[in-house]
Amino acid sequence: MKRLFATLLTCAVALLAGCDKPASTTQSPDTKSKGTIGVSLLTLDNPFFKVIGDNIVAEGKKRGFEAIVVSGDKDVAKQSNQIKDFIVKKVSAIVLSPCDSKSIIPVIQDANAAGIPVFTVDIPCNEPGVKIVTQIATDNYGGGKEGAQAMIEALGEAGGKIAVLHFKQAESCQLRVKGFTEVLNAHNASGKAKIDIVTELESGAAKDMGYRAAEDALQAHSDLRGIFAINDPAALGARAALEKAGKTEQVVIIGFDGQPEGKQAIKDGKIYADPIQFPDKMGVQIVDAIIRHSIGETLPPQILIPTSLYRKADAMKDPELK
Repeated sequence: MKRLFATLLTCAVALLAGCDKPASTTQSPDTKSKGTIGVSLLTLDNPFFKVIGDNIVAEGKKRGFEAIVVSGDKDVAKQSNQIKDFIVKKVSAIVLSPCDSKSIIPVIQDANAAGIPVFTVDIPCNEPGVKIVTQIATDNYGGGKEGAQAMIEALGEAGGKIAVLHFKQAESCQLRVKGFTEVLNAHNASGKAKIDIVTELESGAAKDMGYRAAEDALQAHSDLRGIFAINDPAALGARAALEKAGKTEQVVIIGFDGQPEGKQAIKDGKIYADPIQFPDKMGVQIVDAIIRHSIGETLPPQILIPTSLYRKADAMKDPELK
């Protein structure tokens, strides 16, 4: 009996040990969260920023980070409160596309003081007194130049008057308009058919404001021949205004972004061309930058992703479009 009891006890201990072993090996370090990334974007109403946010979440998850993505709704006060909340939560990193690069300075300084690294995506904050690890962005200046080349191409030898639908509070849009204007100035100086920017109006980077801005431009300049809109929503709003005014044949639109709706409008002949951005790459690269910084790598102050000019010929070959 003693031998039988000892044998049974040995088996029981072995069995228990066998049950414990798999439980301990299933907890791989890779499955543990490495931290949280707090993300406040200009707006999530614009599909462009939603793609950035979705890719930060997906890439972060792949690489062991949780991402909290919120919308600043183009409201600096709201965005400031979101960043303060990230600081209280002691997130590992903060990612911003600032609603206003100047007004957001104080709360970035709070994050700097708390030792939380701050990164910007799409919209930079190049103001003195703040520390930004790096900026991941489209080459907006180069994209603006591409937009101007498309406008020159679309208007041909006739040239004409054009309007710019701006969003001045975003530095990225300032860079787009700067590149666009510089190329047109060089074109005009060459003695070729002149293309005059006769009005520059606020578009709010949105369809409704883009519509109203285009309406105002058409009322002030009945002979308008072109519109450069700083993003697809503003361009689509402008297109609706042209349709209402019966001037779709007279006025060409150059947009910016390459959102699905914008690309579809290019395929349908409603927008002439877009310098397109790659928000998916921006989301992935910002997570990569956070990880590289966390292991002590020194990053350049800015990492730019070039645009690509997208015309109807490109849209006709695009498998994602109808």
